[in-house]
Amino acid sequence: MHYKKFYIFLLILISNILFANKDYPNLLIYGDSISAGYGMSSDKQWSVALQEIFDVNKIKFQIINKSLSGETTGGGLVRLKRIIEEFQPVFILLELGGNDALRGYPPLKVKQNLEAMISMAKNENVKVLLMQIKIPPNYGKRYQESFESIYSDIAKDSQVELIPFMLENVALNSELMFRDGIHPNEKAQPLIADYVYKSLTPHLKQ
Repeated sequence: MHYKKFYIFLLILISNILFANKDYPNLLIYGDSISAGYGMSSDKQWSVALQEIFDVNKIKFQIINKSLSGETTGGGLVRLKRIIEEFQPVFILLELGGNDALRGYPPLKVKQNLEAMISMAKNENVKVLLMQIKIPPNYGKRYQESFESIYSDIAKDSQVELIPFMLENVALNSELMFRDGIHPNEKAQPLIADYVYKSLTPHLKQ
């Protein structure tokens, strides 16, 4: 009899865990390998840690991570409408552009792609949070400045919130980065989640 009660309790507990957030509005994370958890299992990604922080602090959003390693702003633009239609997010955290810079794409084209995604999201009544992307100085000072400045310009022109670069306190710490110097390792994920949480929450008003 005691075993039966225990199994019923266990089933209820599992159900609560699986379905706890099913009625929460969706927050879409839409980025590249930095958000896709390059080099680690999906349960170690910062987006998972962010969901845990949300749950503990009763921030009622379900995080949907549709980031893709290697994604560019052009590729993101192609995929976005279908993903919005499928998941119907209330917010989208747009974290793209790093791979464009890696390929040396013109900042103006990156800007146009980001603006097109923002316009698309707004047309679907999705609020956009644009993440600042920063690139290493070895890209060349002129390109670096030209590239990084487009984000504040877009935020101002498109009237969206600009979220600070999530690797601000991580990128220069070798203990928190893979040997490629580009991707944050597993140790960095909780720190990124905490940083993003503090940056995002003031703007999560429906």
